[in-house]
Amino acid sequence: MIIALGSDHAGLPLKRAILAALEAGGHAVLDAGTHDDSSVDYPDFAHEVAAKVAAGEARFGVLVCGSGIGMSIAANRHPAIRAVVLHNTTEARLTRAHNDANIACFGARTLGVEVALDALAAFLATPFQGGRHERRVAKIETALT
Repeated sequence: MIIALGSDHAGLPLKRAILAALEAGGHAVLDAGTHDDSSVDYPDFAHEVAAKVAAGEARFGVLVCGSGIGMSIAANRHPAIRAVVLHNTTEARLTRAHNDANIACFGARTLGVEVALDALAAFLATPFQGGRHERRVAKIETALT
């Protein structure tokens, strides 16, 4: 699976752990940066990852900043993107199954590495249930047009 990955400076240590886990799991990763701890603006990375997911270049995206919230807000400005801030595996499973979320956002200042990796694994492994949820996801998309 191809996954787009990005972070700002605050999220870099967690991003590095996520990158290693994704590669160890056999996933191809499109690393949008950042690559060092210089101060950067999180929307730049959110927009790049969201664009790759929306264009079909990556199946999923993963974004990391201090809280995950700024990345989620910026990514959700893109049509066809449903970016969510995750704190645990239950949220990860439910948002994939019910919302067909396609970008997982994490807060490096709010989560430990193992919790984030567990939530990401659940996110990537959970299929969208469809059915009644398709109607609801379609209503999310129509708000953008």
